[in-house]
Amino acid sequence: MIQWGVFIALTLAMAAATAWQVARMGGRSTDSNREFFLAGGNLSWPFIAGSITLTNLSTDQLVGMNGNQMLLLAWWELSAIAGLLMLCYVFLPIYYRNNCTTTTELLERKYGSKYLRASVSILFLLGNIFIYLPIMLYTSSLFLKTMFDLDTPLILIASFLAIVGAAYAITGGLRAVAVYDTISGIGVLGLSAAVVILALMAINFDFSGIPVERLSMIGGADSPIPWPTLLTGMIFIQMFYWSTNQTITQRAMAAPNLKEGQKGVLAATVIRIIFIPAIVAIPGVVAFKLFGDLGDKTYGTIVAEVLPGWMSGAFAAFMAAAVLTSYTSVLNSSVTLYVCDLHEKFLAEKPNVARLNTVISLAFMVMSIILVPVYSGADSIINLVQQLNGLLSMPILSAFILGLAFRGVDARAAMAALIFGTALYAFFTFVWTPVHYIHLMAVTLFSCIAFGLLVNRVVFGKTASLPLPGRSTRSQS
Repeated sequence: MIQWGVFIALTLAMAAATAWQVARMGGRSTDSNREFFLAGGNLSWPFIAGSITLTNLSTDQLVGMNGNQMLLLAWWELSAIAGLLMLCYVFLPIYYRNNCTTTTELLERKYGSKYLRASVSILFLLGNIFIYLPIMLYTSSLFLKTMFDLDTPLILIASFLAIVGAAYAITGGLRAVAVYDTISGIGVLGLSAAVVILALMAINFDFSGIPVERLSMIGGADSPIPWPTLLTGMIFIQMFYWSTNQTITQRAMAAPNLKEGQKGVLAATVIRIIFIPAIVAIPGVVAFKLFGDLGDKTYGTIVAEVLPGWMSGAFAAFMAAAVLTSYTSVLNSSVTLYVCDLHEKFLAEKPNVARLNTVISLAFMVMSIILVPVYSGADSIINLVQQLNGLLSMPILSAFILGLAFRGVDARAAMAALIFGTALYAFFTFVWTPVHYIHLMAVTLFSCIAFGLLVNRVVFGKTASLPLPGRSTRSQS
């Protein structure tokens, strides 16, 4: 009863604090797209940092990475620092210079093709609807079910979380999502750090008896992250996720100016360095010593073991908030892509954004709930997410690289590279896997770029060129 009481009280308090903060924020925009999807361009750097951090950090990270019960998984978060810096200093200035609402809008400006923009947007939407949203619901439901030892079916817990998350996205847009991210983020990071310390205390800071491969940061060939992959596909995974993925970049594009957006991204980088690698890896390793191999039930089990009852109720409330913020962030970015890239371009130029936001949010919510059972039998949810993500990430990234690094590339050549890359990675994943899938992501990316340049030359008779040194490329950006 204490657990549930604290859980309910904190959940209501965070909702009330969010409503109060959103109500007192100024800078309301008369442009409905800008208001719903970019918070009126009024997010200050603390809210950008908080929203970026909590959008990324949810139960799919905490449950999935700790579920591997290896320190090695911290490399996902350590390498993310490079992705955030690329967003801050390379991509974000380009987005602001081109006044973008979506990352895909940049592609239309570079290639002059709304069809390429729509194609990439559809790939983003497929990833969000079929991978990210249902996996977030599954991992969060599993965590709450494990920690509270509930008999409630996972699908019911997932449905409740999805409904509440959709309500935030529908009523408040990005503004409410970012504020809720930041408020809940303080609790999530604080209590996650407490779990790390209490878990270490539970074993008296003694790692003896734990297999050396679970403590090593140098992955072997059969590990989830073989060390050579850090030099191949890993860097491009981070470039895609942090610099071109609408869900992340949308927060950084919602500042009043570029400088404020960059401050938010840098603050998120500092938070990542201090907190994230430890909280996604150490509890899982400790749990291996205490309980053995638990898989994706690891995090809920160790939290229930080391936190006192009242504190575990608080942690559950903050974790539920983290789930809701991540879910609403992906949901909001998905609606943004649909409205700006598809509906306004091909169906109605000036729709009722508020009504369309409601309808599409509900549709995506229902689809994500239906797909939750698909992921219930996964051996490792985090490895599954990363592997499936390659179907979309590298082909999409190739379109950005072809457009930003070269001149004279036909949009149809970039679209051909998208199709080729998706088919190639699907072949690697489901038919023939000669090396680790992270290596194959790099192979897929460079193959896409080469294929696009070849099609551009042979089929469309155009020669791509690199910008000449010393010549201004401002108009080309």
